[in-house]
Amino acid sequence: MISMLIFALMDLSPGDAAERLAGESATPAQIEAVRAELGLDGSLPTRYLDWVGGVLRGDFGTSLGTNQQVTDMLVTRLPVTLSLLAVSMVVAIGVGLLAGLLAALNPGRWPDRLVTLLSSVLLAAPPFWIGLLLVLVFALNMGVLPAVGYVRFSEDPGEWLRHLLLPAIAMAGIPAAEMARQLRGSLLDVMATDYMLATRAKGLGAFSVIGKHGLRNASIPVVTVLGVRISQAVGSTVVVEQVFNIHGIGSLAVRSVLQGDIPVLLGITLLTTVMVVVVNLLVDLSYPILSPKMRAAA
Repeated sequence: MISMLIFALMDLSPGDAAERLAGESATPAQIEAVRAELGLDGSLPTRYLDWVGGVLRGDFGTSLGTNQQVTDMLVTRLPVTLSLLAVSMVVAIGVGLLAGLLAALNPGRWPDRLVTLLSSVLLAAPPFWIGLLLVLVFALNMGVLPAVGYVRFSEDPGEWLRHLLLPAIAMAGIPAAEMARQLRGSLLDVMATDYMLATRAKGLGAFSVIGKHGLRNASIPVVTVLGVRISQAVGSTVVVEQVFNIHGIGSLAVRSVLQGDIPVLLGITLLTTVMVVVVNLLVDLSYPILSPKMRAAA
């Protein structure tokens, strides 16, 4: 269903790829020849079935701008974007968990108010703005981290991490803030339940009460929010990769839009859709693992 919608929307996009590739001085006959060569002269259902048939064989078509195989372009760029997403989510989960725990353990006190204030600021700040501030402070003024570029993990793991830290932190701001707020509220609700009061009355330590019982029962809304934020982070890579000059799926999408490269855009859109579906599936599968009630019901 999504692939049909994507293909139909791309077909309705303004501009004619055949005219653009044929050149401004091309005659109508030459334009028609280019259109026939690209397979754009067929009906919409025919072109869709041809495209889907190629996708099922692992062939996303040929780029109109570079004449490269779209599959090869995606395979080259995907590890870069996945690396950025992975590091940003590790940062978001680490910061979000620590901030949420700090706020939940100190309700109404200055740590709680500080976490609430900072999370509100981060939720209002777009990733590209945070990225520009990070570049200004840590790359230009302090010179401790690189401002642009990407190094493959296989070449130098240390440089790989150094080049990803700033863009990952820029992308992690909103997920971390949302996680902190959700964890604080959910953990406070769980800590007020009768069974949690009973565990504390038995003399169990704070680490056991919170770590073994509190976090697992408070994690369902947090994991749900994390799944949504990961899906949104896939879209954030389009802007963040431009800011830090990282050649991943996001920067490829921007270039394809500017060039009107429909086959590449179709491949990127379908690929990111699959990524979002997989993330949501993993979130759903994690519920019985985290919640004893759901596991018992299953």
